[in-house]
Amino acid sequence: MAPKSGKARTSRNPDLIRGVGKFSRSRMYHKRGLWAIKAKNGGVFPKHDPKPAAPNPVEKPPKFYPADDVRKPLVNKRKAKPTKLRASVTPGTVLIVLAGRFKGKRVVFLKQLSSGLLLVTGPFKINGVPLRRVNQSYVIATSTKVDISVVNVEKFDDKYFAKEVEKKKKKGEGEFFEAEKEEKKSLPQEKKDDQKTVDAALIKSIEGVQDLKTYLAARFSLKSGMKPHELVF
Repeated sequence: MAPKSGKARTSRNPDLIRGVGKFSRSRMYHKRGLWAIKAKNGGVFPKHDPKPAAPNPVEKPPKFYPADDVRKPLVNKRKAKPTKLRASVTPGTVLIVLAGRFKGKRVVFLKQLSSGLLLVTGPFKINGVPLRRVNQSYVIATSTKVDISVVNVEKFDDKYFAKEVEKKKKKGEGEFFEAEKEEKKSLPQEKKDDQKTVDAALIKSIEGVQDLKTYLAARFSLKSGMKPHELVF
C-alpha cells in the first residue's frame, strides 16, 4: 500500500461560502479543458462502452451432503391441449357407463365441458342418473340418439359441479373423545330445480320414440355366451 502524501487535496473550484464556488460553471468548463475534449471528437463528448459484468464466481460444492435427499420439482414443459371428442359421441347420443357408481346405466350425452369431460344425464326420473360429468374413456357410444334441441345446457360448466371447501372446526378436549354424528349434506334446491327442468324437456323427446324409455331404464350387462367384440351397440 502506497504511503499517504502529506499535502492536503485541494479543489479546483474552492468554496467562497458553503454551496457557492469561486468560479462559475462556464469558467470551470474552460479551466478543466472540456472544450478541447469536445473539439477533438467533432463537437460531442466521447461515449465509453460500459464495462462487461464480472462473471459470477463458481460455487464450490459443499464439503458434506445432506443425510436426506432434497426433492427438486421437475420442470413440466408440457402444454395442455383440449381433449378431442370421439367421432361416435355427438350431442344426444345414448352412452353406456362402464365404471363408477352408475356402472351399466344408459345415459344421454348433452355436451362436452371445457375440462374435456362429458355432461350426461339419465334422465334422473327414468333411471336415477342425475346431471354429472363422465370421462369419455369410460363410456360406450351406441347408435341410439335422442333429440336434445329443446334442452338448454348453457348454464352447466365445470364450476357448476365444483364442491364447496369447508374449514374444519377445531375440537376441544371434551369433544375430542365424543363421537360426533356426521350430518348428511342435502343437495341445494337450485340444483334440484335444474335437474327437473332438464328431465322435463328430455322426457318429452324420449316419449316420442317407441320403447326408448324402456331401453334407457334397462341396465346393460353381459351374459354367458355373449361376445363383446361382436356386439353392435
